[in-house]
Amino acid sequence: MSKNESKTAIQEVITPAELLKHWQGHRSLTRRVIEAFPEKEFFNHSIGGMRTFAEMTLELLAIAGPGLKEIVTKETQALNEHIDHKDQKNLVLKLWDQATEEIDTYFNQITPDSFQDTIKTFGQYEGTVISSILYFIDNEIHHRGQGYVYLRDLGIEPPFFWER
Repeated sequence: MSKNESKTAIQEVITPAELLKHWQGHRSLTRRVIEAFPEKEFFNHSIGGMRTFAEMTLELLAIAGPGLKEIVTKETQALNEHIDHKDQKNLVLKLWDQATEEIDTYFNQITPDSFQDTIKTFGQYEGTVISSILYFIDNEIHHRGQGYVYLRDLGIEPPFFWER
């Protein structure tokens, strides 16, 4: 299959607008998982040596918006998970909402014919535009699953995963 045929096949399966809507559905669900955590446990609870859900959330914040910005502007930046949140969950939620808007802004600047372009995000992760975006989504789902385990360990019913 040629590069152009590959692009056409992907567009027949899902449009860029549908992909963005799918991703934003996941982000909405992850936001509800963040909200479900009590303040103290969001920053302190972990199981088996894993990071806290706050630390995982900071990773997600460091990847999605900045990664898309890098894809669009082609300005390489280092991955930076050190985001000042002042140990306040409401500030993390505000940062989450800002990143969600940033995703909308930059995603809508990606042209359909560039999804198969080879890129290197954060100066080190090589792939295509679409494989990078799918990684951003998959990584969020993975960490949200860890958040579900934490919530259940705390005796808190997590949001239904299918309600995106």
